[in-house]
Amino acid sequence: MACVAFYKSLLRNFACRIFLIVFLIYASSKAVADIPVHGEAKNVRNVFIVHDAWHAAIVIKKADIPTVVLPELKDFPSADYLEFSWGDREYFPAPDGGVGLALKAAFWSSGSILHVVGFKDAVENAYPGAEIIGINLSEEGFQRLIKFISDTFSRPHPPAPGEARPGLFSNSRFYAAEGKFSLLRTCNTWVAEALSAAGLPISSGYVITAGNLSNQVRSFAAGK
Repeated sequence: MACVAFYKSLLRNFACRIFLIVFLIYASSKAVADIPVHGEAKNVRNVFIVHDAWHAAIVIKKADIPTVVLPELKDFPSADYLEFSWGDREYFPAPDGGVGLALKAAFWSSGSILHVVGFKDAVENAYPGAEIIGINLSEEGFQRLIKFISDTFSRPHPPAPGEARPGLFSNSRFYAAEGKFSLLRTCNTWVAEALSAAGLPISSGYVITAGNLSNQVRSFAAGK
């Protein structure tokens, strides 16, 4: 089930936990600017930000994603939804990543990786216990979000899809990714950057933890 995949992913992102105390000291001296509510453009697409205390992911209905923009869709033929999360290349896939790998990810990351999970259950049923924030995006904003995610994949021979490696679970895959994980650019920062690319006025530089992300994203929740 997707919820199992998500919570096991949290354990693989233990690096976020290692960083928390350090960041809270750092963040306490920073004031986050007031963020205006999203504009009045017609909203036609819905995405979900799913997070627990440490880790956040983006969940999108597969049918809404153009295959030409994200060719990796072929690896998930039976999925109705896809969960995208980003992390350190060595730590994220490690079955038992310890403190040593976590610290290496924080300060000497050798690169990054994307984890994609496909599932069929309704989003609200797939993530019990997690905060789920639905966001409506205009078509233009949604396509920019998809492009940001697509551009994160490292593809040696575009337009061919990136090479898939076995994920943490039978319904997931790992892909080499662009960007470098660090203490100040975590899985949660990546989600904030994706939303910023979609046109939401979010300050990704102030997002390290899932809590930082949620504090800003709630302003954009569908229905507000």
